Amino acid sequence: MAAPAVRSGARERGALTDAAGVVILGGCAVWSLVAAAGREARPEGVLLAVLAVAGGYACGRICGSLLPVAAASAAALTALALAVPLRAGHGLPGDLAGAAAAGERFGSTGASAALLALASGAACCAAWAARPRPLRFALRLLALGVAVAALVLGSVAGFAAALGVLLCSLAAGRVPRRGAGLVGLALVAGLVVGGSWAVTEDALPRGLTVSLEGPLTVNRVLLWRDALDLAKQHPTRGAGPDRFGRLSPTAQQTPQSDGKPHSAPLQLAAEQGVAGVVLLGAAFGWLLYGLWRSPRDTPVVLSAAVALTAVAALAGVGNALSFTAVTAGAGVLAGLATARRLSDDGGGGGGGVGPSWAGSGAGARSR
Repeated sequence: MAAPAVRSGARERGALTDAAGVVILGGCAVWSLVAAAGREARPEGVLLAVLAVAGGYACGRICGSLLPVAAASAAALTALALAVPLRAGHGLPGDLAGAAAAGERFGSTGASAALLALASGAACCAAWAARPRPLRFALRLLALGVAVAALVLGSVAGFAAALGVLLCSLAAGRVPRRGAGLVGLALVAGLVVGGSWAVTEDALPRGLTVSLEGPLTVNRVLLWRDALDLAKQHPTRGAGPDRFGRLSPTAQQTPQSDGKPHSAPLQLAAEQGVAGVVLLGAAFGWLLYGLWRSPRDTPVVLSAAVALTAVAALAGVGNALSFTAVTAGAGVLAGLATARRLSDDGGGGGGGVGPSWAGSGAGARSR
């Protein structure tokens, strides 16, 4: 009778995690409406992003329960297919920033790198979930192929993100407990956000600031400073969703500007105040908490967590979250890595659905 009790406890933890997600994502949607009330603001972008994350997460949970390997492989190929035209300068359906169509590169560059990171993470999750060793090897080759594709496309950030996800995924097989790894990844994301904030406040040594302004570009740093000024002027509700472009002197003086500060935390601080930043951090924390509570094997969980952290880091210094493909892809990957397989609910070994190659491999589920 121990097995049913364990399954019941897992379902209760999963229900608690899902309820927390509903509250946090609902809070993000409601607060965007509060920040927009009484102003000529447009909260549609935030609402669409929340819907994309929620829809992608639900889709990932369903597909991950039915066909863990096949669903993750399809997600990897889809993310790669979306990254290619975006990097080439063509738009995507649901492109909120309009950066690609306008010829603005540093917005779509971060989004394409984020999609490549998600593609590599999904391929690594599929590899760890696969039973046959040849299939597992082939899926890792797919993850390596994503990194090679990034080089071909000329995306240095995408190459670094995809290769980093693959290397961390290989190392995840030797990590005994997932909790320490997830905490470390949360610290990495916090370090990137804190670093961008320090650059904005000019709190770093002058030499380091100058060296960072090169890859970041002076224009982006000026946009960040405009966002911080708006956040200081409107700390409670912000200036209103989608109003940064109209209130930022740098954005108005930038040719073909997309009206974004190219940093998700700073954009929310400027447009939705402190509460917006807190809700963004809570959403990322919820994803990591869900992965910690996931019934999937630890290597699968950590592979997904590394990819999501790469997306968070890119969003901290770029415009990745303004692209619906990225937010939906992040939700799909999180759902795949937290899905409870149907074989976990059945008795014995025959509870799985689909062919053996669609199942998932054995491994420690230590937390």
